[in-house]
Amino acid sequence: MFNPPPISFSHMGLYVKDIDRQERFFTQFLGFTVTDRGSLPTPKGPVQLVFLSRVPEEHHQMVLATGRPADLGFNTVNQLSFRVSDLASLRAFFEALHQAPWQDEVTEVLPACHGNALSIYARGPEDTRIELFIDTPWYVNQPMREPFGFEQSDDEIWHWAHEKAKALPGFRPRAQWVQEMKQKMGVH
Repeated sequence: MFNPPPISFSHMGLYVKDIDRQERFFTQFLGFTVTDRGSLPTPKGPVQLVFLSRVPEEHHQMVLATGRPADLGFNTVNQLSFRVSDLASLRAFFEALHQAPWQDEVTEVLPACHGNALSIYARGPEDTRIELFIDTPWYVNQPMREPFGFEQSDDEIWHWAHEKAKALPGFRPRAQWVQEMKQKMGVH
């Protein structure tokens, strides 16, 4: 049996229809920086590429590539998820989604509690689902999703999320779950 050497996720590519619109969304709303751009010849013709990163050590965390078929019936990417540092940052993104120009670029905005995370989901340009989230200090069995509202204070959201999580199967401290996963994965 093959025992794979360690790996870490580095970056992903996303085929797009309108590369300028997607670049604007990823740079102006999500804060990515264009690190490179250009045209790459391929057997099917040239592909325009825009490389994006939020980390100086990574040339790119994402690359946008032209070539997504215009008649594709749905977006084959389930979601792109981005961790934020705290509830204030999550709230700031939620508020920005409802302001110009983003309210015209996004649909299906949904704050959701997963027990182990607080998230905002939204469909961005070309129907790409974006998740912005923070981890909670708990774990609960997944999948689990319960909508919540940002009209509550931060303290009220945390209290509600903790009470919700405590009542769910598998509830335990996240640190305990991490230790269990280290054992399961053979990581010491």
